Parts: sequence; structure tokens; C-alpha cells
Amino acid sequence: MKAGVVIFPGSNCDRDALTALGAFFKGEWGDSIKGEVVPVWHGEAALPKLDLLLVPGGFSYGDYLRSGAMAAHSPIMQAIKEHAAQGRYVLGICNGFQILTEAGLLPGVLMRNEKLSFICRTVQLKVENATSAFTCGYKSGQVLSVPIAHHDGNYFAEPDTLKALEDNLQILFRYCDTQGRVTPSANPNGSVGNIAGIMNKAGNVAAMMPHPERVVDALTGGTDGRALFQGLLAA
Repeated sequence: MKAGVVIFPGSNCDRDALTALGAFFKGEWGDSIKGEVVPVWHGEAALPKLDLLLVPGGFSYGDYLRSGAMAAHSPIMQAIKEHAAQGRYVLGICNGFQILTEAGLLPGVLMRNEKLSFICRTVQLKVENATSAFTCGYKSGQVLSVPIAHHDGNYFAEPDTLKALEDNLQILFRYCDTQGRVTPSANPNGSVGNIAGIMNKAGNVAAMMPHPERVVDALTGGTDGRALFQGLLAA
């Protein structure tokens, strides 16, 4: 198995992602799947043959124009679209979510946070759909503690798009309280429907604003993100 992590100018979570995936392949979590993870520079015109491509968090191109807007036109994006069209997996995290929506690989947009401020703290997520490749390591309704760090995480989509997301079980995570209740007070950024993560209709492209790669080791604050990578790579 081979995974890749795209690096844009301004990426700052690429090493976190490389470390998390590398730990899995090295068996540090007691797993037996063999593989490797490689960095992929945004200026490349082609991808190596990969099973999984991860688009990490950060501030690609300094978030000029609009978060993810410039990165969506990087040379590597055409290869990423072809990778996804072949049914191979793509996961975007934080800025990666913004990039994938700007590139048209996921529906909706990420706008400025409701209170127009940068948020950096741990939030609770409710697993809405545990049947996807991205969430099969969890149980439906499970509550996770995962950090966020963003200024533009306010997810929005038109009503017909939201209905399609609901009908097709494309909503993977929602912001919730510690009891799993999806309430306005548990919504950190104003996202419509408390949406924190979604996938495409085909089920092979997904993204989320919280950072699961930052909670794969108890030494760095928790392990709730570990099952995402374990389940995805096993699937």
C-alpha cells in the first residue's frame, strides 16, 4: 500500500500527516498493513501510483484571494482529479477541505467563521455515518474529541445540495457537545447543520475541518483520530 501527502507553499500539517501515516505502516499502533507514505510537491504534474492521497492543513499560498482558491489551480490538482476519478481515495483536512471544495471535488464552500475569528481548540464530533471507508473504524453516534485550528471553517451549501448530502449519507461528522447532542452552542464556526466533514457521492473523496492527524498519540493529547487512519487504510 502506498499513500501520499501533498505539500503546498504554506502547508503546515504535512509533517503531522506523514508522521501519522508512517506510524501506521511501521506497526507502531499494533497494525500489520505494510506500506509507505511519500511527500508529493504541489508543482508536480503527475502522481506516483497511490492508494490514498492526503491533502493536509495549513495556509496554502497564504490564503490569498480565498482559502484554497490558489492551491486549487496548482499543477498537481489535475492529477488529483484523475486519481479520484479512478476511484482511488482522497482525504482533505482543514485547508485540504477548502482546497477540495474550491477544486470541485466536494460540494459546498468554506467561509469565514461566524464570529470572524481564528479558532484553535478541541471540539467534539459526532460520527454520523460509520459505513464509509473514512469512518468504518468508528461506531455510528460515537463522540470524538478532535482539535480544530481555522479561520475559514464555516461550511455552507445550498438547500438542494444539503438535501443530497443527507439523502446519500455523505455527512460524516457533525459538531456536537460531550453528550453527542448536535446543538447551536456546540457549533464553533457557524457551519450549516453543524457539518464538520463530508464525502462525495462515490465515497472515495472526503474532507473534514478538524485535525485527526493531531490525535493519534496519547503523548500529543489523545488518540481519537487513530481509528480514522486505521479504518481507512484497512478498507
